[in-house]
Amino acid sequence: MPRGLITILLLVCSNVFMTFAWYGNLKLQEMKISTDWPLIVIILASWGLALLEYCAMIPANRIGSQITGGPFTLMQLKIIQEALSLMVFTIIVSLVFKNEPIRWNHFVSFGFIILAVVFAFLGKK
Repeated sequence: MPRGLITILLLVCSNVFMTFAWYGNLKLQEMKISTDWPLIVIILASWGLALLEYCAMIPANRIGSQITGGPFTLMQLKIIQEALSLMVFTIIVSLVFKNEPIRWNHFVSFGFIILAVVFAFLGKK
């Protein structure tokens, strides 16, 4: 499997974990599961998910970086990661948080983010 594809799959995986680490506690609150949990427990649970995020993000960066023989510059890696982060976030929010509608301005914003990815690759040698 090409290094670029492995990198992107790992970045998607890491962003799924990170989205749940950051926002999963809100769904638990909404479902009345974590209503009485102390904040420290919620923080530690989120850290646990963030650890899994790092277990995918660090290999993605090492595999994908030109520094280690991968196809992407550091700027390209970061821009790809940010674009994937928003795509993963949008999909999860749409599926898990039903009260968060996606509006036209969100699509326009995503279009600009995709353009950022395109522009990041224009200068590639």
